[in-house]
Amino acid sequence: MPTRTTRKALRGTGLVLAAVLALGGCSLGGGNSGTERAGSGPRGGDGGPSAPAEARAPYDVAPLIEPAGKYFGAAVDGAPTSMKPVEAYTSMTGKRPNLVEYYAAWGDGFNAAGVRNAWGTGALTLMSWEPFDVTLADIAAGKEDTYLKSYAAAVRKLNLPVVIDFADEMNGPWEKWGTRHVTPRQYVAAWRHIHDTFAAAGATNVIWAWSPNVVEPMPDVRLKPYYPGDAYVDWVGLVGYFSGPRATSFDAVFGRTIREVRDFTAKPVLLLETAADPGARRPADVRHLFEGVEGDDDVIGFVWFNYDKRADWRLEASPSGLELFRKLAADDRFGFDVRNPR
Repeated sequence: MPTRTTRKALRGTGLVLAAVLALGGCSLGGGNSGTERAGSGPRGGDGGPSAPAEARAPYDVAPLIEPAGKYFGAAVDGAPTSMKPVEAYTSMTGKRPNLVEYYAAWGDGFNAAGVRNAWGTGALTLMSWEPFDVTLADIAAGKEDTYLKSYAAAVRKLNLPVVIDFADEMNGPWEKWGTRHVTPRQYVAAWRHIHDTFAAAGATNVIWAWSPNVVEPMPDVRLKPYYPGDAYVDWVGLVGYFSGPRATSFDAVFGRTIREVRDFTAKPVLLLETAADPGARRPADVRHLFEGVEGDDDVIGFVWFNYDKRADWRLEASPSGLELFRKLAADDRFGFDVRNPR
């Protein structure tokens, strides 16, 4: 994965398909990309307005898990606390994202206002939850339950759909929750405890995305031991970039990982974080991305990581790539109003 901005400092992470462990362009800890999160309070946050949303039946997320269309997602700095970056992205690409990803650190409050902001424009929010300052063993043992229960209650109170991706890229050595620090058993125990805590709070309005990095940088790390089980996962969210000399096709970037995942689950696949190196090859990579997602019914969409981190993954960094991206994004198969997914 790519370079992230944590609450303390930039840190490097590994990425895909290079002769050596390449670095890509990924998540940003410390909440919503370093911005203030309106409507979120400390250690659990503001679950939304005082209306008794929690008294209503939990939002049924089933139609969003396997939608008829494809998700057209974006991770852009400042969203969804502010939707102005999404408006700019919409103007640039000619299509409004219907999935908005942001990065939050363990300990941050739930960004209820941001989720409402995105929902108001017909977009689902995806939160990448990164446990920088806590061990997964402590989470699994219930030592973080005060925070966790408060967070789950806030999500239930808001009662809008939200996607949660916890501790992604666990199959790489660059994360504090990765292979150098955490065993598969510890990872699965923490994931299941979080999921069970949300279920106990009635927060079934969550779509759970389990998100390994693509396997090429770590060919000897098997994914199945890290999988929490179908009862705990709704989406397989892959992290992979068109980066390096070997990343010359959709199959080269994602194929081996998808095939390995299919050995143990049939859950829908979302390309939870992707982009392409800037330069002459980007138009070809953009075409590979769209054609690959279109061509696989099990792949329900992608999120473009529109940041300048280690490489300039922003679409605007490559006019020719942006031109083709805009043309391919016009396809009606990409993007739909998540408030009416059928």
